[in-house]
Amino acid sequence: MTETQFRNILKQLDGHYRLNQIGSNKGEWLAMGKLVDGSSIRHLESILNNESCEFNVKMQNEQVYIRINETDQKVILHIPKIPRIHWVLFLLTLFTTILAGAMMEGARIFDDPLEIMKGIPFSLTLMLILGTHEFGHYYYAQKHKVDATLPYFIPAPPFLFLIGTFGAFIKIKSPIYRKDALLQIGAAGPIAGFIIAVPALIIGLLLSEVVEKVDIQGALMLGDSILMKVLTWITYPGLLETQDIMLHPIAFAGWIGLLVTMLNLLPIGQLDGGHVAYAMFGNKQNLVAKIALISLVPLSFLSLNWLVWGLLILLLMRSTKHPPIQDIHAPLSEINKWIGYACLVIFILCFIPAPFKF
Repeated sequence: MTETQFRNILKQLDGHYRLNQIGSNKGEWLAMGKLVDGSSIRHLESILNNESCEFNVKMQNEQVYIRINETDQKVILHIPKIPRIHWVLFLLTLFTTILAGAMMEGARIFDDPLEIMKGIPFSLTLMLILGTHEFGHYYYAQKHKVDATLPYFIPAPPFLFLIGTFGAFIKIKSPIYRKDALLQIGAAGPIAGFIIAVPALIIGLLLSEVVEKVDIQGALMLGDSILMKVLTWITYPGLLETQDIMLHPIAFAGWIGLLVTMLNLLPIGQLDGGHVAYAMFGNKQNLVAKIALISLVPLSFLSLNWLVWGLLILLLMRSTKHPPIQDIHAPLSEINKWIGYACLVIFILCFIPAPFKF
């Protein structure tokens, strides 16, 4: 960052901040000045949030110091050496999801082991969606200089869990101090996964087969979200009441991707939706989370899945409340607010009242 670029950023504060002196040291720029009457630190933070930079605003002895790091203007993505545990879990999950996909296709693996290859389309699609979701978190953690691990994929035996995986996660190893960082890290995963799941679902629907409902009695029936209904109508506008769609494995993986996105966006605890809700609503997030959790009770009358998921959330998180961060009272920029609104829209589009029906 040049001095001219730094001064141009400070010009955005005209009317709120009176600049006295600037300086730089090892790529960090520092401004010293005073607040204009009627302004506050929050005003400065709100304006600076609209700039593509990392900053710190601090008041000391009536002087206001603004620090901006030159290196924060771009993201330098560091991919560390991948530990063995990540490779082992990834390969195991790849195998279990391929096996799950093959079983869905009716492969006779014991008679012909090569029939396991039928599970590849489902596995690669699902792994791509899950991997992109987690990479979204990882990328924005890197951007905001938050220490985070590479994704851990969790395998599951297909005969115990239909899709062959319990999902994936990254572990945040350092505190998140800034509200905008919390929102962007939390929102990046669902948005990235959604961007991959939608075209996967469209491609899968085009490859799917229309069947008569009498031919699929006793089969597992999947619930519809708003987005699923719209895409089905676009893909098969002439579908009759007596007909249904036998989803291609790629479409089923896309459907799972939307379901995972929706569940992650529940505004509870440290789910992705909990991060977004806390950044958007502050301490009111706890009330929003409690309402969301209580809402799972009537939903469980439509599908017992909601009761299971609610109990898992309580067991694993033990609290609906999000841990506090330092600048929770700092206002969000308009861009970050729109990111939060986008997550709400995605949640509504992906919401499935009764995910599984038998």
